[in-house]
Amino acid sequence: MKSIPLCEPSIDGNEWKYIKNCLDDNWVSSVGKYVDRFEQMIAQYIESKYAIATVNGTAAIHISLLVAGVKPEEEVFTSTLSFIAPANAIRYIGAWPIFVDSESNQWQMDTDKLNEFIKNHCTWQNGILSNRSTKRRISAILPVHILGHPVNMKPLLQIARKYNLKVIEDSTESLGAKYDGDMSGSLGDIACFSFNGNKLITTGGGGMIVTNNPEWAELAKHLTTQAKSHQTEYIHDQIGYNYRLTNIQAAMGVAQMENIQQHIQSKQNIAAKYNQSFENLEPITTMKQASWAEHVWWLYTILINKTKSDTNARILSNILNQEKIQTRPLWQPLHMSSAHSNSQATDCSVSERLYEQAISLPCSVGLNTKDQDLVISKIESHLI
Repeated sequence: MKSIPLCEPSIDGNEWKYIKNCLDDNWVSSVGKYVDRFEQMIAQYIESKYAIATVNGTAAIHISLLVAGVKPEEEVFTSTLSFIAPANAIRYIGAWPIFVDSESNQWQMDTDKLNEFIKNHCTWQNGILSNRSTKRRISAILPVHILGHPVNMKPLLQIARKYNLKVIEDSTESLGAKYDGDMSGSLGDIACFSFNGNKLITTGGGGMIVTNNPEWAELAKHLTTQAKSHQTEYIHDQIGYNYRLTNIQAAMGVAQMENIQQHIQSKQNIAAKYNQSFENLEPITTMKQASWAEHVWWLYTILINKTKSDTNARILSNILNQEKIQTRPLWQPLHMSSAHSNSQATDCSVSERLYEQAISLPCSVGLNTKDQDLVISKIESHLI
C-alpha cells in the first residue's frame, strides 16, 4: 500500500521553466526579475500596495514587529493555538507574548477573551495600554489565522483602534482566505505569509511581508537586506538581517501563484467531500465556516470526541499513520510550552480541548478521490 501524505506540494505549472531560466541566466541569488515579479503578484493578489519577500515566514513576522514599532519589554497579544513562530519572533525583539484562547466554532483567536483580559488585567491611561501585573506597555495584536480560516477581524480591529494597538496579521496558513470579501492579510497594519513546502503555494521556504504603509515597506526592505545604506559601498546604518529570498525560490513562487485559484478550488473540494462524509459520524466534529468567511481549508482538521468513541484523536492518528495515512495533531497551545512559561495568557480551556481532540487529515492539493475515499473509509471503520 502506498503512503498518502498529509499535505505535499503541487508542482505542475511553470516551475521547471522559470527555475531553468534563473540557472541559464545565472540570476540565482537574492536579486533578479522573479523576486520583483513575485512581490508584485502577492501585493496585487492581497490588494496591498507593497510586498517584501523574505527567507521564511518567521523572518517576515520578526521584521513586521520591528517596523510596526514594537519595542523590548513591551507586550503583544497573540493566538495560543498556533505554530510557535509568532511567539518566538516576539521574543526575538525582547518583547513578550500574551496568549489568547481560541473560540470554539472556527478555532481562531477569541476576541471576547481578548477584551475581557484588557478590562480585567490592564490599565488605559494617556493613550497607553499597560499590563497591570507586569507594568509593561501592550503595543500590538498578532492574530494568527489558522488552518485556512480567518480570525473574526471586525471586533479585533475595534479593540486595536480603541487602545492604540498595531495589528500584525499572521496569514501564513490563510493565503486566499477572505473576511467579508477582503483578503486575509489586507485587514491589519501589516501582514506576513509563509511559503513552506506544505503551504497552499510553496517556494520550498520563503515568506512575504505586505503593507500599505510606504515608510514601513521601505524599512522592511532595508532591514531584510542587512540595512545597507549606500548603493555601492558596504556601509550599514543599523542592525540588519540577511532575510532575502533567492531568485530561484521566487521563480517557483511565480509559477505557483499562476495556479493559486486551482489550488484553492482543490482544497475546497476536498473539504466539501470530507464534511459531507463526516456529517453524520457522531464522534467527529468538523470546523465550521463562518458566514463572513471564505475558508481555503489549508490543513483539513477534525475533532474526535473521546466521550462518544473508544478511539481518541491520538489513538486514531497512530492507527492511520501505521496504515500509511499520514496525519498529525495540532500544535501544543503556546501557553503550555516550556519555551514561553514566563508569559501570561487568558483562560485557554478551549485551545487545550482542541489540542487534545484534533487530528489533521491528508488534504494535498493533488489528493485524488480514490485516496480520499480510502482515508474516509479507514476513519469510519475505526470509529463506528
